[in-house]
Amino acid sequence: MPAVDRFRELHEREQLFVMPNPWDVGSACLLAGLGFEALATTSAGFALAIGKRDQTVTRDELVEHVRQLAAATSLPLNVDSERLYPDDPGGVAETVRLLGDAGAAGCSIEDYDPATGQIEDVGVAAERVGLPRTPRAEGWC
Repeated sequence: MPAVDRFRELHEREQLFVMPNPWDVGSACLLAGLGFEALATTSAGFALAIGKRDQTVTRDELVEHVRQLAAATSLPLNVDSERLYPDDPGGVAETVRLLGDAGAAGCSIEDYDPATGQIEDVGVAAERVGLPRTPRAEGWC
């Protein structure tokens, strides 16, 4: 069963599940071996592991990170995708597509804008969440 389908099933159960945060392939394999049912990336953990500060990782670096983690384990992978890079070419929808193609089963979208140092207005945040609703992305992000 594809990871995205397993991830959806985990959300439909009546019991809770825990998604620990690997920061690299080694920690992903260790966590998968401990019996967790899904994993969730950590933006700060990954950034620090490659010598950067949180919220400074590029979209290309994040996508490659997701590709490596998804290849290392068959567990569904939810991605801490920060703001989904709205200012990069293609913005939010393209980032969702790239993450899905890299093996993500889901993603989270932050409403904190580091450029302004503030939480976005709920209307702006809701609009950004609605952008990736394409047939490819529907059902996983």
